[in-house]
Amino acid sequence: MSASGNSSSHPVSFILLGIPGLESSQFGIAFMFCAMYVSAIIGNITVLHIIRTDRTLHQPMYLFLAMLAVTDLVLSSSIQPKMLAIFWFHAHEIEYYTCLIQVFFIHAFSSVESGMLMAMALDRYVAICFPLHHSNILTLSVVGKLGAVVMTRGLLLVSPFCFMVSRMPFCPSHVIPQSYCEHMAVLKMVCADTRINRAYGLFVAFSVVGFDIIVISISYVMILRTVLGLPSSEAQLKAFGTCASHICVILAFYIPGLFTFLTHRFGQHVPQVVHIMLANLYLLVPPTLNPIIYGLRTKQIRERVIQGCCGKDS
Repeated sequence: MSASGNSSSHPVSFILLGIPGLESSQFGIAFMFCAMYVSAIIGNITVLHIIRTDRTLHQPMYLFLAMLAVTDLVLSSSIQPKMLAIFWFHAHEIEYYTCLIQVFFIHAFSSVESGMLMAMALDRYVAICFPLHHSNILTLSVVGKLGAVVMTRGLLLVSPFCFMVSRMPFCPSHVIPQSYCEHMAVLKMVCADTRINRAYGLFVAFSVVGFDIIVISISYVMILRTVLGLPSSEAQLKAFGTCASHICVILAFYIPGLFTFLTHRFGQHVPQVVHIMLANLYLLVPPTLNPIIYGLRTKQIRERVIQGCCGKDS
C-alpha cells in the first residue's frame, strides 16, 4: 500500500484486516455473511415489489416499510461486497475516498433506519390511538414529507464526519482492524487532536438515536395505555399483534447498535474479536431479519408471498 508523502496528507488507501484473531476462520464465516446478504437482498426486494404492485398496500404502514426496505438495501450493500472480497479474495486494500464514502453511507443510512423506525412507531400510535382519524392525519403527503425529513437529517448530520476527517493529517500506519470503514476507526488513524470530531460524533449519535428512542418510547407508552383500555382481551391481542413485528425490528436494530457504539468508545476491556463481530452483525442482521419478520407477522405481505411462490389464492 502506498501513501501520499507524509503524515500531513491523506493516505492513498487503507488496509482493512477483516476480523483480527479469526483470520483462519474468515473464509468460512464469509459464507454465513453471504447467505445473510443474499437473504436481505431477496427479502427486501420482494417486500418492495409487493408494496409497489399492490395498490391496496399504498398506506402509511407499508410505505414506511418500503422506505425501510430501501434503507436496508443501501446499508447492507455499502459494506457486504467489500467484506466478502476481504474474506474470500484477501482484497484488504480500500482507497481513501472509497473509505470515506463507505463511512458516509454507513452512518447516514443507519440514521435513516433509526428515523424510519421512529416514523413507524408514530404510525402505530396514530393507528391505535386515533383509528378514525388515521387516514386524515397520516396522508400520503405527510408520509412523503416525514420520509424526506428523516433522509435529509441523516445526510446533513453525517456529511461533516467526512469533511472534518478529510482535512486532518494521518499517521504513517493505515491499518484498520475491522471489516469496513467506520468513523471512529478512521479517526484513530489521524495524527491530530480529534476531540472536536469525537464530540460531534457523540452529539450526532445521542441527538439522532436519543430523539428517536424517546419518540418511540412515548408512542408505545401511549399505545399501551390505549390498548389496556380496550373492552375485550381479543381486541387487546389484535392491537398488540399489529405492534409485535415493529417491536422485534426495533430491538434487533438498537440493542447491537448501542452495544457497538458504547464499546467503541468506552469498552476497552471488551475483546476486539467480540466487538468486530458485533459491529458486523449490527449492519447485517437488521436488513436480513426485517423482511422476514414483517413477512411472517404481516398478513397482507405473507399472503402475497404465498400467492407468488405457490400460486395459491388468499
